[in-house]
Amino acid sequence: MIPVPKLFRKTKTVRQIEAYMDDTFNQVLHTTLNPRGPGVIRIHLIPPKKEENALNPSIAIINGTDIVPVNFAFAVILAEMIRETNHYDGQAIGPEEIQSILDKTAENVKRIIPVFSKKRIQEDIIQIYTTMKQIAYREQVTTDIHYMNIGEYAEYMNAPHRMDVMVSAMTKDGRWHCNQKCVHCYAAGQQLSDEAELGTEEWKKILDKCRAAGIPQVTFTGGEPTMREDLFELIRYARWFISRLNTNGIKLTPEYCKKLHDAELDSVQITFYSEDPAVHNRLVGAPQFDNTAAGIDNALAEGLSVSINTPLCTLNRDYVKTLEYLHEKGVIYVTCSGLITTGNAAQDASERLQLTGEELEAILREAVAYCHANGMEIAFTSPGWIRPEVFEELNIPSPSCGACLSNMAITPGGNVVPCQSWLSDAPLGNMLTDDWAGIWDSAVCTERRSFSSEMTGECPLRRYC
Repeated sequence: MIPVPKLFRKTKTVRQIEAYMDDTFNQVLHTTLNPRGPGVIRIHLIPPKKEENALNPSIAIINGTDIVPVNFAFAVILAEMIRETNHYDGQAIGPEEIQSILDKTAENVKRIIPVFSKKRIQEDIIQIYTTMKQIAYREQVTTDIHYMNIGEYAEYMNAPHRMDVMVSAMTKDGRWHCNQKCVHCYAAGQQLSDEAELGTEEWKKILDKCRAAGIPQVTFTGGEPTMREDLFELIRYARWFISRLNTNGIKLTPEYCKKLHDAELDSVQITFYSEDPAVHNRLVGAPQFDNTAAGIDNALAEGLSVSINTPLCTLNRDYVKTLEYLHEKGVIYVTCSGLITTGNAAQDASERLQLTGEELEAILREAVAYCHANGMEIAFTSPGWIRPEVFEELNIPSPSCGACLSNMAITPGGNVVPCQSWLSDAPLGNMLTDDWAGIWDSAVCTERRSFSSEMTGECPLRRYC
């Protein structure tokens, strides 16, 4: 049983309160407002570990990004709001429905916490709803809230924030199984990325286990995940999660993008190396510039949430030109990175193109200045390449290793690894055959998580050249 806060012991029996808490806070609760957008609000309410005192905060994750601790009373309000909202699953929610949700939430909370006045409960509900909306829409938050970073959150976690599901292998039936052959591919040549692909039903079982473990976000990746014919079915099955797709964009025709939208995909990240077709094609190992550029246009036209990722090297160091090209298309969200020196990226052909930390810093400074001046949002995602103080100066997030903490990955054959680039060591376990708690609490996983929670800004996989 989770202990009851002393405040409520005189107004309800310990047994009644604990029964509610055990019934409500034994799983991750989730709801989605306006799933077809624009203005999607995805909320996951994650309870503290069972052995923790109830006064420790639950965690609300908004749109898979922002981590906000909530106290016991606010957790009850949010839980009831989620339950009432989910009665409208699959239906449009307008002002009348929202008011009904808020009214019924107030009634429920008054029964659970009778010591609170109806007026206070209603005020708190409006405050919570408004705050969640402001966070999701990137508006100015008018409530004094405390965002929790992933390092602070670590001790309360039963699972990572995100699971990358590598549904597509790099080879299949002894043949290359990707429509590109990227110079910097971290998965190419790795045994765990060449496993025989699991079938549709096996991946559904894995998604069920991810949900049971309380993992709020999944990213479909590979290899190239669009090589799978059942991808729409898997994305639709994953609608409880924040769902993302990492792709090279080649298959993103208008029809394909509509199917992704209908499957309720939350966002798509497209890898795009350069506005120069010759540079892009050389780095992806195939003449696919036009198809990827069209894929970006089609995803934007369909109204999908699109971000563009660019791994930086000596050939595409004129990154601002690429940003100008993307800005003209209407792209707002971009990320860039150094090279992850595993797989093909650990080979001479890739390493010869690697930039130094100083070169990356200079490129990033120009890129941030351009983005800030043109209404674009940018992040650099490779820890350890650039001095931490640079990110504070530029007012952008400082990257750190999230292996076994914010993120983990599942290989094409169902094996669990610390992150999707960590494919050379023995797996931590298998998602189909092993108990999740045994994987999460294993000595190796715990050691990796301890390193990540220190948020040192270093990547254990990086090889300095």
